[in-house]
Amino acid sequence: MIGDVDISGVFLPTLLVLMGITYVLFLLVHGLLMRLHFYRLVWHRALFNVALYALLLGAVDSLSRYLMT
Repeated sequence: MIGDVDISGVFLPTLLVLMGITYVLFLLVHGLLMRLHFYRLVWHRALFNVALYALLLGAVDSLSRYLMT
């Protein structure tokens, strides 16, 4: 996660790019959970969504570090 990503001459922090990828992944997982009516089992939906995003961000970060080595 050290460094910048160069997109057409615009340098973006790596974390910002990973957060964008994670957001798209979160929308896909969130849509799947909505279709499965999983949120009926969740006590606090907003807290669950924040925790889900944090878990996905950690997974995307770990995967990006693994692929970069």
